Amino acid sequence: MQAWVIGNWKQNPATSHEAQALLNDLLVNDLLAPTEGRLTNTCQLMVAPSCIHLAAVSARLQETPILCAAQDISAHSDSTGAYTGDCSAQQIADAGATWTILGHSERRQYHKEPYDRLVQKMAFAFKQNLGVILCIGETQEQYDNEQTLSVLGEQLSVIPGVLESLRSTNVDTNNDTPNAPSIDNMTERLIIAYEPVWAIGTGKVPTVSEVSRTHEYIKQTLADYAAELTDISVLYGGSVNADNASSFAADPMIDGALVGGASLKAQSFLAIAEAFASAKA
Repeated sequence: MQAWVIGNWKQNPATSHEAQALLNDLLVNDLLAPTEGRLTNTCQLMVAPSCIHLAAVSARLQETPILCAAQDISAHSDSTGAYTGDCSAQQIADAGATWTILGHSERRQYHKEPYDRLVQKMAFAFKQNLGVILCIGETQEQYDNEQTLSVLGEQLSVIPGVLESLRSTNVDTNNDTPNAPSIDNMTERLIIAYEPVWAIGTGKVPTVSEVSRTHEYIKQTLADYAAELTDISVLYGGSVNADNASSFAADPMIDGALVGGASLKAQSFLAIAEAFASAKA
């Protein structure tokens, strides 16, 4: 299975100039050269800039091996509407993104996103042919109380809601609508990112065996929802860096990484990618 290494830039960098400088550092690296192939053949790279930089970054990444994702989409409409401050899935796709991050713990914490809103966002993303990186993870207190799997199971329960939405859409359109969302489309356009909240940006890191067992649970839960979801990639995120990437990459249950702070430096981001590319080759 191809590895995925995705950089979530969050509310960084501060300026367009800095964003372009980061891209310069990424794109001049020999690891991305077509003839090198060490990354491009075994590891798919993606970056998720803030909305203000999205169009410029995606335009710069055209004809390169790096994909571009948004960090969120509107839950109110997949196209247009009177929703000040929101960007719809259609607008995000038009800006050049092909994926979006949804359900990140910072969105859950600061914006109090409920279950039904996340289901709606995922349905809108698939309707506009955007892939979804769905983030799940437990807090420190939940981890300490050994509630990790029950919390993740609850967070993954949005998947059946999205499956039902897709089935209803297909029935309503009698499968005659071009590019109508479907379960098959969802399986090709869904990635799960396990990010324990207590490990994001803290330097605290679970053991590889803990992450492996958690990923096994996630994959089994997805397979129980629908046979088509058996091969969904599950990534780890939370203080992933160039020093620990190889240990995570070596585990067959860990299909890649969602990288935060380390993605803001080309050298560390590419070192993480190279670790996964080498392990999955």
